[in-house]
Amino acid sequence: MKIFFDTEFIEDGRTIELLSIGMVREDGLEFYSEAMWTDRSRASDWVRENVIPNLTGPGHWTREKMATDIISFAGLNPEFWAYYADYDWVVLCQLFGTMMDLPGSWPMYCRDFKQWLDDNGNPRMSEQGSMHHNAIADARHLKENFDALMNADAPPSP
Repeated sequence: MKIFFDTEFIEDGRTIELLSIGMVREDGLEFYSEAMWTDRSRASDWVRENVIPNLTGPGHWTREKMATDIISFAGLNPEFWAYYADYDWVVLCQLFGTMMDLPGSWPMYCRDFKQWLDDNGNPRMSEQGSMHHNAIADARHLKENFDALMNADAPPSP
């Protein structure tokens, strides 16, 4: 099952702290949650201005409960996709502890849609509506573009 996801986070060059995660399965089912344990006072000015206003709940109070709910949502054999996936993948893995603590049937990597675009002539993604930097809106936008580009006879020219 393909899972398209995005996260919003606080990072300081040494740590990445989850703020929210949005996931959309290839069948359209969605998951969204905010990390209620994260200290939002550590956010940069940019995150305070561009991300925190878009946090609207609901949330999880513990990493363990969020991880359990994500396992239930993603299933045993997910194929994860994100756009500029590196930090998203790290912060998702951190919900489980280390990468070695991921569920046994899960991959230890995420597929990066930006890399796919680069490898396929950089077709243009559609414009996203007004809700940028909201994890579920960004995950929906990723899935919509993935579906459109994978189903196109020929990718749009860059």
